[in-house]
Amino acid sequence: MQDNLSTSSFKDNIKFLIKIFIFILCLIPMIIFIGKKYSSASTENVINLFNQRRFEDFYALEENSLDMVFLGSSHSYCTFNPEIFDNNLGTNSFQLGMPLQHPDSTYYTLKEVLNYQKPKVVVMEVYFDLLKNDFELNQVKTLFQVLDNEDLKNEYIKEDFPLSEKVKYKTNILKYQADYFAYKGNEYNNKIKNKFNVKDKETKKQKGIEEYASKGYVYCNYTMLEDEYDKTNQFKNLDGKDFEFSNTQKDFLIKIINLCKENDIELIFVTAPIANVSLDYIQNYDLIHNQIANFAKENNIFYIDYNLINKEENLLTNENFRDDAHLNDSGVKIVSNHFLDVLKEHNLLK
Repeated sequence: MQDNLSTSSFKDNIKFLIKIFIFILCLIPMIIFIGKKYSSASTENVINLFNQRRFEDFYALEENSLDMVFLGSSHSYCTFNPEIFDNNLGTNSFQLGMPLQHPDSTYYTLKEVLNYQKPKVVVMEVYFDLLKNDFELNQVKTLFQVLDNEDLKNEYIKEDFPLSEKVKYKTNILKYQADYFAYKGNEYNNKIKNKFNVKDKETKKQKGIEEYASKGYVYCNYTMLEDEYDKTNQFKNLDGKDFEFSNTQKDFLIKIINLCKENDIELIFVTAPIANVSLDYIQNYDLIHNQIANFAKENNIFYIDYNLINKEENLLTNENFRDDAHLNDSGVKIVSNHFLDVLKEHNLLK
């Protein structure tokens, strides 16, 4: 009797496994189909044309023609205009800042730079808000849109993506899910508005010009909107006590430092200024500054924080900012020329 029960149980298990196998076989084509659907919708999202132009110009440069490179997030390309430095110093420099770029992406951007160029100086913008996250996939995808190096992309994925992000990036249904729903949501929203003749509430828009200039720099003469002084200011209720410097991003900063040492490059850290009104909102900013400054000091890296410089020297007014966190061209001229003097004063140019 026991043998019959065992045999019956074994057969039931086999049937169950077969059903699971068949279910998986049926599921795979559906996953592939949905993945392709998500992927095709994501291509409708426009590549940031400034990034595209920036990297096209970089790849078109004569090999080993650059003396100085600016790296980092949007705060880099909204703070340093290479033309100002080159006209004064007789150098050739380039701006490769990217939106939301964290140190991990900066590291791989620098690796790509060194495949083509041998700069003497690298100026790396370090924005405190991007030092808190261990990993952020969207900023990587932004870089991958314009990075013309599949081997380097694969190295980045293999060596430094968290396991969950590797799975997500290798699986279209997960990789493009957010892109798909963002695009489709906007598409359906517009259809409904057109069908029922619904008009958006009037919102204040920036007036002025924003355009690609040269050497990776984007010219912008916007001025900060009134709402950003108070209602929509992103720095309200921010307290330096809550700032935590990600160990992962620290590790990438160390990698950048070592890569520069190996290539005899002078590395400089800079924190770009946020608007005066924004800094006033932040409580205990000194606790944020001190963590970054101490890290730079421990690694023998020159560091300048333009939030402190601005506060001490009254370099800028709110009118010099395009929004609550980024300079417009009038502010870029002020900070770039000030930084020129810093480079000369501290003999940081090789």
